[in-house]
Parts: sequence; C-alpha cells; structure tokens
Amino acid sequence: MTVNIERPELLGAEILENEVLSASRAPALPRIVGVGTATSATSYSQQEVLDAFGITDPKIRSVFANSAIERRYLTLPAQDDEGNRHPEPQGDLLDKHKALAIDMGAEALQACLKRAGAELSDLRHLCCVTSTGFLTPGLSALLIRELGIDRHCSRSDIVGMGCNAGLNALGVVSGWSAAHPGELAVVLCSEACSAAYAMDSTMRTAVVNSLFGDGAGAIALIAGGEDDPSAVTEGPRILKFASCIIPEAVDAMRYDWDRTQGRFSFFLDPQIPYVVGAHAEITVDRLLQGTGLRRSDIKHWLVHSGGKKVIDAVTVNLGLPRHDLRHTVGVLRDYGNVSSGSFLFSYERLLDEQVTQPGEYGVLMTMGPGSTIETALVQW
Repeated sequence: MTVNIERPELLGAEILENEVLSASRAPALPRIVGVGTATSATSYSQQEVLDAFGITDPKIRSVFANSAIERRYLTLPAQDDEGNRHPEPQGDLLDKHKALAIDMGAEALQACLKRAGAELSDLRHLCCVTSTGFLTPGLSALLIRELGIDRHCSRSDIVGMGCNAGLNALGVVSGWSAAHPGELAVVLCSEACSAAYAMDSTMRTAVVNSLFGDGAGAIALIAGGEDDPSAVTEGPRILKFASCIIPEAVDAMRYDWDRTQGRFSFFLDPQIPYVVGAHAEITVDRLLQGTGLRRSDIKHWLVHSGGKKVIDAVTVNLGLPRHDLRHTVGVLRDYGNVSSGSFLFSYERLLDEQVTQPGEYGVLMTMGPGSTIETALVQW
C-alpha cells in the first residue's frame, strides 16, 4: 500500500480499507462521540485508608506513601461500635459489587450520553466490562432494567479480563459499530474495586490495597461512511488495534480464590511493571506498522493508570516525555487504579483540555492479566 503523506487525514481510512475490505468503497469508521465517568461516594487519602484499618507496619505504610496516589474512591466495611472494620464475607462483597457497579455504571453511562448529545432511547448496543465480581444476568441486563433502556437494545458483557478489558471491549464494539452505521453503541467499564478489597497483614495484600479505587467510565461510538452526508464528523476515528499477550507472565497478575480467607483476592507480581514496560515498544510498533507513522507522530497518549512503576516503565521504554502521560499520572493521583475504565478518565481529561486538532493521532493503551497489552490508534 502507498501511504498518502500529502493528505494525512486519509491515512486511517486507507489503512482500514486495505486490511478489511477489498471493495473500493471506504468502510464505515467508528468515531468516539462521547465519554463519561463516575465514582463511588466517598474518597480517602492514603493516610486515611491506613488509619481506617489501623495499619502500623512501616513497610506497608511505605508502600501506600510511595504510590503516587493522593486520594481514591472506596466503599470500606462499616465500623462496629468500637470503630473497627472487619473483613466482609464473599457473599457481601458480591452484593457490594452489584450495587456499586449498577450505581456507578448508570451515572457514567448517562454522563457519556449527555456529552454525545444523545438519549437513552438512542442506545442500540451496550457492552459492559467488569472484573470485580460475577453477575448472572450480566451488568448490561441489570442496567437495561434499571434505566428503562429499550428491551431490544443488543448487549454484551466482558467479565474477568482485568484492567486491559476496556480496549478489548472497544475492539469488539467497533466491529459492531462498523456493521451498524449510524447506530449508537456504548462501552461501559464499571469496576467496584472495593468489592475485591482484602484485609490481612501480608505484603501481597498491601500492594493491592494501596492501589485500586472504585470507578466507572463509558465511551460512545457511532460509525458512518465517508460518502454518507449524515455521518458524524466530530470525535476521533478508531483506525486500528494491536494486542500482545506475554504467556510466560500469565500468573503475574491474577484474581483467584484465597482458601485461607475463604474469598477471592488479587495478586500482583512485583516484576510486572518491568515486564509490561519491556513489551510496550513491541506492541506500539505493531500498532503503527504499515501506517507510515512513527511514535513521534503521535500527539496524544492515553495510557492505563496501572501504578507509578508501570507508568514509569512505559514512559522509559517508549521514550516519551512526562508531559505526554500527564493525564495518566493525574488520574492515578486523584483516583488510583480504577481498572478497566482508567484510560477513559484520561480521555475525558484530554477532551476537557480542548487541545486536540483535526488530523492529529492518538494511542490508547491498557495492560492487564495475561499478561497483556492492548492498544488502539485513533485520529481526530
């Protein structure tokens, strides 16, 4: 394929046409037309979380203090008459997951639709992402009932994939959107990380407890053909996706059953930031392969707020200036790691800056269990 460097605005359409279609007609490219976020009700500083659980171990306190997080939204166990908080049984945690996922998800979805200039009645596909609990029927069905969404709205649920899952869902729903031009689809990531909060004195638990927070993010898509006069013209087009799984690190991030506590608990290998960082360059290069773009051509980077060491490793391995990850760093500081929806919090902040220009390119990147890296290329 010959890349038209004189008209860079045509690049995304040419890439997708070459890879997906043999016909001469340009495909219906999905555009991002709205975003919205929400959190649970109460935020805590790292010191307040330590105090709430009476943690005095200096090593654990150091983990919290050096997390680059100032505040997180959490729904902690209620205090007893003596002011103590006790571990919650798995059944109560599942109830917490359901309640928070619905509440935050409904708020984020409606904020997203408002920004897109749409109503609930316009929604034609709803894809819900969550990893902090299991629901049958899924979160999509519960939200359709809760919000009175049209019963004929198609839906999908992506459960248990972890922090990378927002981009996995975006890839799937982009395909749906391209097949249904002019129809509105939403990917909703609703993560009640408080429902995965363990309470013990181990360093494994301390690392997890210092990092995650409650949050939901939603992103709206509409596709339209280039020759369609009614096609949406605002918002970045989604051009391409690239993935990388690291099989040798499949156990480095996991959410599994803790027989001692009789509940699920999350595990993060201390080496995971460096494993992810080492594979970030490979994945981005694959994303840009065949586009004629270099990393220096990417004006906007929206990376998952996985933790300070993860962000540092990605920054170093991709050779990015700190300014390029300002939103990723800011979201980590203000919300902690809100799992699959973290990159949507960053995208919302980028839109609020109003700095993007037509023709500019952006890369979205998430990481999670597998271990996996997911990326997407977009163009304004």
